[in-house]
Amino acid sequence: MKFSKDIILSNPEYETDLVRDFLSAQVKGVPKRDGIIVGVSGGVDSAVVASLAVRAVGKENVLGLILPEKESNPISAEYAVKVINSLGIEHIKVELTESVASFDAYKNRDKVIKEIFPDYTPEYKFNIYLPQNLLDVDRYNFYTLRVDDGKGNIREKRLTKKQLLAITAAANVKIRSRMIALYYWGEQENYLVAGTTNKTEFILGDYCKFGDGGTDVECISHLYKTNIYELAEYLEIPREIQERTPSPDTFSLPVSDTDFYFCLPFNILDPLLYAWQYNISAAETASALDLGEDQVKRAFRDFQSKHASTEHIRVLPASIKRDWTQFVNKKPF
Repeated sequence: MKFSKDIILSNPEYETDLVRDFLSAQVKGVPKRDGIIVGVSGGVDSAVVASLAVRAVGKENVLGLILPEKESNPISAEYAVKVINSLGIEHIKVELTESVASFDAYKNRDKVIKEIFPDYTPEYKFNIYLPQNLLDVDRYNFYTLRVDDGKGNIREKRLTKKQLLAITAAANVKIRSRMIALYYWGEQENYLVAGTTNKTEFILGDYCKFGDGGTDVECISHLYKTNIYELAEYLEIPREIQERTPSPDTFSLPVSDTDFYFCLPFNILDPLLYAWQYNISAAETASALDLGEDQVKRAFRDFQSKHASTEHIRVLPASIKRDWTQFVNKKPF
């Protein structure tokens, strides 16, 4: 098939049936489970997974968890309730602030921010973001801290590696706390923990190891973000959730997934990602997407860098492999 911007478009009915059957089989597998638990974030990915779970095992066998902490966007829980009510599933709201604070995650992160901006207080809001000129300029992925004092004063400063690691480690405590809550409640009900990572996130590494990557099954990781929107329309996910800007929801000042990590809108990102993954030439990709060949090459380099630097989160922990049948007669000691 000739490459085009529409090559990744899917058949939502087919994908719905495929995921429904996959989830149903997983629940009936070994060990057999009694249902499915989903962390419902108020975003489109978790809304789609929750809807597909209902189709797989029935609404009476699906549990939704709402998992806020003190810096979550309030609209997230509001939209999560909309999804839950539209599906008719049971839900539990688990407040994670104390769990996150027990690691001193807020305290240690704020100490780092205060070293950068001495007048910073916990009442300020902040986020981090990458430069957004990916297609037009050769550049490195250096993160910038943005701080808002709530009085119209916004300041920014590029982060060092150590500062970035401190801030993202605190954010990952939030994400891993969500995973712990899902397993705590899921194990009590003998429910399968369903992940919500899509293919775009999976390939480029925009998820947290043992956080949103810590699940029993990943039922939409074969679908690009573009396909998730197609499914959301087909499954009649509430319109405001379909139109909501995707966000990690781990910083007190909202930031989009595009600004935080991807640096491209999904309607451009996904076809480019397909072309990179399936070795479509930069020239053919540029022609099909009405981009310059240099722009495509910049995107491909960015994809390669992000994929390589996050390979460790897609694989099992490294270990020493031994064939004991060969080792017995050739012991090195």
